[in-house]
Order: sequence, then C-alpha cells, then structure tokens
Amino acid sequence: MKTLYIDCFAGIAGDMFIGALLNLVPDQKILTDGIRKITALDPEEYELVIEHATKNGIAGINFDVHLTHEHHHDEPHHEHEDHEHEYHHHHHRHLADIEAMITSSTLPERVKVASLRAFSVLAEAEAHVHGTTPDKIHFHEVGAVDSIIDIVGSFILIDALGWPRVLCSNINVGSGTVKCAHGILPVPAPATEHLLHGMPVYSAGSPMERTTPTGALLVKMLADGFGAIPAGKIIASGFGLGNRESEDMPNVLRVLLMDAGNAHEKDGLVHERVTLIECNIDDMNPQDYEPVIERLFAEGGLDVWTENIAMKKSRPGVKLCCLCRNGDAEKLCRAVLEDTTSQGVRLREFDRLRLNWRLEEVSTSLGVIHVKTTELDGETLRRIPEYEDVKALAEHHGKSMHEIRNVILREI
Repeated sequence: MKTLYIDCFAGIAGDMFIGALLNLVPDQKILTDGIRKITALDPEEYELVIEHATKNGIAGINFDVHLTHEHHHDEPHHEHEDHEHEYHHHHHRHLADIEAMITSSTLPERVKVASLRAFSVLAEAEAHVHGTTPDKIHFHEVGAVDSIIDIVGSFILIDALGWPRVLCSNINVGSGTVKCAHGILPVPAPATEHLLHGMPVYSAGSPMERTTPTGALLVKMLADGFGAIPAGKIIASGFGLGNRESEDMPNVLRVLLMDAGNAHEKDGLVHERVTLIECNIDDMNPQDYEPVIERLFAEGGLDVWTENIAMKKSRPGVKLCCLCRNGDAEKLCRAVLEDTTSQGVRLREFDRLRLNWRLEEVSTSLGVIHVKTTELDGETLRRIPEYEDVKALAEHHGKSMHEIRNVILREI
C-alpha cells in the first residue's frame, strides 16, 4: 500500500509541506499549472518561488509565495513569527469568498472537495476561538492568497501522488509565544490548538511556533493514523524548508513515500484516526435500510450498523451508524442524506486501535475460499473463512454452513 509518512519532528506549516511534497512529484509544473486552475486568482498578483536550498546543512526545497504588489491598510496585519506567510488585509476574505474561488476553478473534483472541506473546518476552528459563526470569520493569515495556495496546493500534490494513505508522527508544536493581530499569545495559538484536538502532540526545541494553523489543518484533513515510521520500502523522500532559524533543531519537515503494504502493522496494533457518521431516523421503511448499508460499504465505509433507539414522543427509531476514514466522511454523509429520510448527520472523530489482518485465497477440498487472517506482534491469532464464500459452498454442496465451516477450519 502506498503510504505517505509525515515526520513532524520540528513541526509543520503549509509552505513546508508543499516544499517537502515537491521532492516527490516528477515535475514542479504539477503545482504551478494546478494553481493556475484557480481562475479567480489573478496570476499577476502572486509569484510562486521554488528553490533548492539547505537549512542547517540539510538539503531540501524552500517554497514561498511572493505577492507582486502590496496595498497598505490602516488595520494591523497578522504576523506569525514562523513558517506562515505574512498576511495583508487587502486579501481579507470570508468563507463564502474562498468557497466561490475553489468551486469556480477547473481543479480536479477530489481536490475541490478536499479544499472546500479544509476551509470549512478551519472556519469552524476560528469561529470557536472568536465565539462567532463560520460565515462571519475573517480568515486572517489563511485568507491571504499565499495561504489559499498553501492549502489547495497541498491537495494538488497529494492528488498527483494518487491520494496515498497518510500516516503522521507525533506533532512538535513548539513553545513560547506568537505575535498576531490579537496580541501576543502562547504557542500553540488558539486556532492551532483547536485543530490539534485528538492528535498526539509534544513540545521540543528552542521556543518558537513550530506548528501553524495551516500545518495542523493539513494533518487533520489527511492523516489516517499516528505513530512511528511504518515498516516497508522507502520509495522517495524529501525535506521542506521553513523560514526560521533554530540552531538546536533545523526548521524542516520530512516526508517519506513508502510501499508499506501491510507490513507496518505487524509490530502491534494499528492506530488509526476515523470518523463516525450517525443519524436518528423514525420515519423510514425498514426495507430501505439494506440498499443504504450496501451503498455505504461500496463507497468506502469501514463498518455500518443500526441501533434501536427511543426518540421523541416515545417513538421507536433507528440510529444509522457508519465508521469511515476521515477523507471519505463527506462523500458518505452525502450518501446517507440522499438515501435516507434524515435531514442531517452527526460527525465525530475517534482514535481506533485494530488488529492487522490480511485476506488470502485458500484452496480446500470443498473449493477455493477467502480466509481472513489476523495477527498481533507477528503471531497469527485466528483464521476465519469469509461468510459469503462459506454460504456459496454450502449451497453448492447441499450442506449446512456449519458443516462447511468445520471442514474448512480443519484444513486451513
């Protein structure tokens, strides 16, 4: 399985992530040509700077966005003392403005969907911090041209890599304070801290903001799990260089593109970040649940189930639940809303620990069957024949499923 591992030993920022990914793609024009597809961005307004350089003796790519003309404003601008680009208020934008830019672009559909979801999540984080609603948020530094490019550009490059599974290290958030439009605040800044909820973090190195809002956002949107570097073969690697100097820890981000297969899970339990989609329904024909469940599994659901509940006015109801990878959540939410009578869904993110397993095709005296083998610490725990295969063999041989299963378990 193609896996992208993000090593945030010195933190992560949007420009550093793009710089690191540029080491993995065959042509930097993938990014530059992709950004031009955001037709609402005036190409005369910005210049993309991609430079091969070194930071503390480590070679990598420094990515930056230079605004080609500046306008001054009497409001103070937001300054991060770190990787994020300087923000100027002539780029002052609301969520609706950014959504219109992305929607009107000619970007691939999956890049559009991921970008729209990312800005929605960011708006929710900012709204939480400021005690308002997402539609009223002024996006501060992330509303600027450069940070729109950081976020959308990251998804352009992930798309070029074929949307690999993404794993991430624990995240170094840094320490000290950061200067912004709201004054001097502790690291991590409030929006960054809110975005980091549920993720494993720590602080190391000299005081500085090492993880920025955009960096935290990209990890939140992309990472399927957290932990050490997975076992497997390294296909490519690269460093993205930041703009700060830090003698004790280079201001860089490392990414590894790997062919991890399932080998990364053999050393223990698999730690994943997943989304739970659920809704309560009291007015739907029970016969209609089966096609909904089949569609959710077909479109990427990891598990789908129903629970009996009591709803308002003592009405018996059903809670429909779907567990999925974070990147599939929006697609599966649409499926629920399209195929059920629910008017909305609830989303919650969870950490999940599971066993490593593999599906094997095994020849038996009764015929070929698929067997699911689960492992822990490299040892086989159990081998279970797949239900549909057992059912098909039982019908073929005119025997009960119990008889078929016993024969197969003896032979495997």
